Amino acid sequence: MDFGLITFALRMEEEKNMTFLEHLEELRWRLVKSAIAVLVVACVLFWFKEWIMINIFQSMLKADFISFRLMCEWFGVCSGDSPVEMQSMNVSGQFSYALMMSVLGGVVISSPFIFYQLWSFIKPGLKQNEKSVMNGLFIYVSFLFMLGILFGYFIVAPLCIQFFGNFTLSPEIKNNFTVDSYMSMILSTVFYSGLFFLLPVIIYILSRMSIVTSDFLKKYRKHAIVGVLILAAIITPPDLISQIIVAIPIAFLYEIGIFVAKRVEKQKNKEI
Repeated sequence: MDFGLITFALRMEEEKNMTFLEHLEELRWRLVKSAIAVLVVACVLFWFKEWIMINIFQSMLKADFISFRLMCEWFGVCSGDSPVEMQSMNVSGQFSYALMMSVLGGVVISSPFIFYQLWSFIKPGLKQNEKSVMNGLFIYVSFLFMLGILFGYFIVAPLCIQFFGNFTLSPEIKNNFTVDSYMSMILSTVFYSGLFFLLPVIIYILSRMSIVTSDFLKKYRKHAIVGVLILAAIITPPDLISQIIVAIPIAFLYEIGIFVAKRVEKQKNKEI
């Protein structure tokens, strides 16, 4: 009898292990699919690396970049071409950043597919009411992430490049940027802007977990506004117009987060 119980227990443990291994196998294949998507897009981007470098990254040095043209027309803040020359100081510098640009671009372009794969893996483990609440979340995540990427590319990165490209201590000191510093500023600024635009989604998840509430967010709204202004001052050049341009969308995202928290609270009250 004891032997039978031991055998049964071992069999149950084996089934649990198999189930766990099956989950790991599913996660592995979803990660493989995501990696393949990133690799395919990265290969395409690497093939067109010269066109991308000239028309997407170096174009920020020109006065006719769309963001600068609109600022000149709308706010009367006009600027000329940045007197910047770029150079590569390392043997593999240009190749390394071409590779980094391609891979990071592959991650950004493939992000909706990656978010979908992660959602598809998590979804079966949720309860029915959790599925109905969380359904379509990856769509909002993808949308906000891409919106943040566009904001970083068209607003934050050009302002930084234009300011530092034209700033000099004296006329005798020339701005000769290295490729790594130039590309690092643009890629990091754009990528982190995409992550920051996920603030409403983060607030949504924290609200579902009852960690934050709409009242809490309202109570500390003034503190958040001060934090937004400090953040805008850090990630933008030290001029008032640039800081306002960046601060307004961030503050707007915070207000969206308050609205999202209210909706979550109403849904939780209905569930009760």
